[in-house]
This record gives sequence, C-alpha cells and structure tokens, in this order.
Amino acid sequence: MLYIFDLGNVIVDIDFNRVLGVWSDLGRVPLSTLQSRFNMGENFKKHERGEITDEQFAAGICAELDIALSFEQFTAGWQAVFVDIRKDVIAIMHKLREQGHRVVILSNTNRLHCHYWPSQYPEVQQAADKLYLSQEMGLRKPEAAIYQNVLAEERVTADQAIFFDDNQENIEGARAVGITSVHVTDAAVIPAYFATRV
Repeated sequence: MLYIFDLGNVIVDIDFNRVLGVWSDLGRVPLSTLQSRFNMGENFKKHERGEITDEQFAAGICAELDIALSFEQFTAGWQAVFVDIRKDVIAIMHKLREQGHRVVILSNTNRLHCHYWPSQYPEVQQAADKLYLSQEMGLRKPEAAIYQNVLAEERVTADQAIFFDDNQENIEGARAVGITSVHVTDAAVIPAYFATRV
C-alpha cells in the first residue's frame, strides 16, 4: 500500500497567524489589519508551482498586505509558520515502512520553506521514502495531475493508495482520481485512523 501524507497540519503543525504576527511587528501594521487582508490567492498558487521567484512572491504579498518589508524581514516571518512536529504521526510513518508499505509526502510548498524546514525537522524526511513537492513538480493540489503523477511515479493504482490532508479541496481532488482520502481535521485523526491498523 502507498500512504501519502500532506506536510502542514498533518505531520508538522503550522499557523499563519505566527507569520502575520512577525510581519506586524516588523512592519508596524496592526495584526488585525494584516489578518483582514491576507489570503492565499494567485500569488500563492504561482509560487507553489514554481512559476515565480521567492522575491516576486514576497513583493506580491507585501503589495497585497500594503506593508513595507525587506526580503529578509519577509522571510523571517514566512518561516515562523512552523510550530512543531506531530511525533505520533512520525512514529506511524516509521511503523508503516517497517511493515513494508511505501510512505511519501505530497506537499503544496515553496522554495523558501524547503530551504528551512528540512534542517529544522530532519525527522520528517527520515520518516518518508520520498518527498513530492509542488514547486518541483510544477503542479499543486487539488489538481488531478499531481496525484496522477505520484501514482505513476510510485507505480501503483489509485485503489492502492491512501491520502491524508487537512484541506477539504485537496481531499476532494484526490478522491476524484480514485484515491481513498482521509480529512485531517485535528491532531487526533491520524492516530485514531491507525489505532486498529498498525
């Protein structure tokens, strides 16, 4: 069986309010103002597909938020998104691999985060057989092609895969191509799912 795990709020807790908090302090703009302006729009999608540079992404987000930040300040806030790993999920991933299953990560992510989190959380990469990252693939969830590419690369059919993600759209995208998918609404979902399975 192929087990496909998302990264944010599935293996690693993330919180975009932490990002906005840093930018609020550095840019001297009220947090509530940034929260009201922040959205994961076209800039996010292009950056996650690797279609624009980190600098273009930063400039675009700063323009949307109407905040003046240097690229270094932007990056300092951007990396504050990571809270901590979910150790119980890491343990489950290791156990699945010990049982002979294939375990991969499929994440909508970007170069800035990929330059950061592997050094902060080496145990994440150690728990997976392979990382499938949107900006390297030129695709992002919930696009059907990203799931199909993973299945093709792993040489399995959709009915041989199980997918875990915290985003309902991504879950629906995976289900549309025939992958059994589990919506991770909180930290208890994955341990509960595997309680009687591993």
